[in-house]
Amino acid sequence: MTIEEMHDGYKKEIAYQKHMLKNIGYWFQLFTAISGIGIVLIYFFHTTNIWINILGIILFIIGSIGMLLFGYTGWKGQQNIKAVIEDYENKIYYLKSHGKTKFKINK
Repeated sequence: MTIEEMHDGYKKEIAYQKHMLKNIGYWFQLFTAISGIGIVLIYFFHTTNIWINILGIILFIIGSIGMLLFGYTGWKGQQNIKAVIEDYENKIYYLKSHGKTKFKINK
C-alpha cells in the first residue's frame, strides 16, 4: 500500500462519517420539531382538553429524549472524526520521517 492509497482510504472514511453526521443532524431536527409540537399542545390545551394536553406532554418527552440521544451521538461522531484525522496525521508524519513511501499491512 502506498501513502496515496492510504490517503484515499482515509479521505473516503472521513467523507462517509461526515455524511452520517449530517443524517444525525436531520434526526435531531425532527425530534426538535416533535418537542416543539408538544410544547404548543401543552400551551394551548392545558386547561381545555386533558387528552391533548397528555399527548403534548408525551410528545415533549419523546422529543427531548430524542434530542439528547442524537445530540450526544453527534458529539461523539465529531470526536471520532477528529480521532481519525489525528491518526492519519500521525501515520503520515511517521512514514515521511522514516523515508517510507510504501509499507506492508499485516493482517
